[in-house]
Amino acid sequence: MNLCCWCLQKYPASAAAAAFHGSICSPLPPLGTDLVQQGLPSEVVKWTYLGVCRALSFATGYSALQPKSLDSIIDLQRAETLSSEDLITIWNEYHLGRGHIHASMKRSLYNLLVQRTNPCQHFVVPLWRGSGYTTMFVQARLPHMLITGLEDYKARGTQAAPYLTVTYYTEFASSKDVVLIRGDIVLPSKLEDEEGRRLLETMHSFYLNDERYKLVERFNKDTHEFEFKDVLRALDIPIG
Repeated sequence: MNLCCWCLQKYPASAAAAAFHGSICSPLPPLGTDLVQQGLPSEVVKWTYLGVCRALSFATGYSALQPKSLDSIIDLQRAETLSSEDLITIWNEYHLGRGHIHASMKRSLYNLLVQRTNPCQHFVVPLWRGSGYTTMFVQARLPHMLITGLEDYKARGTQAAPYLTVTYYTEFASSKDVVLIRGDIVLPSKLEDEEGRRLLETMHSFYLNDERYKLVERFNKDTHEFEFKDVLRALDIPIG
């Protein structure tokens, strides 16, 4: 069932019925050739949870993906007639089970995220997987964000394929106090939908929580003092 039919059944008397149009399940375009050239910390990072100090030399940038514009996903004029609540509900419902991550936030939180990612565009977060975790590398240049496995990034540098791309849509920030968020799972073999959702929530928690953001600042500005075990402790993940 496409979204138009779903909306007609769920909101038969509402303008929400025609707010979204078309399918957004088309595959992502291949990796482009333009590089997001951003300097990364190259100092020695203390990974003391392993009991040793490992030297990490980060490459610069990711190959860029072309995100979908919001007007290719929804009918902006009709969406403007919806309440914030209806818009968020339809946005969330439509993305379920389609290999996409869906979320939203208020304008004030998005502004804080922009303010904090600008000087601190990179971070590392663990993704818990049953009996252990995988370390993921984040690059944020809002309104876009890219997440890949740290080991893949160290091995392939700018040729590393993102596991998850995230786009923040601000078209309704002023009129509805809503920023819509869409994440695309680029490599389903590397990342499941639920894992992508947890990664996005974890990343937000480090940038939007005052205490956790200190670790982000340390990673970007004072890397030689950064210890990954502090990230694990913040998330109550065992240090083995």
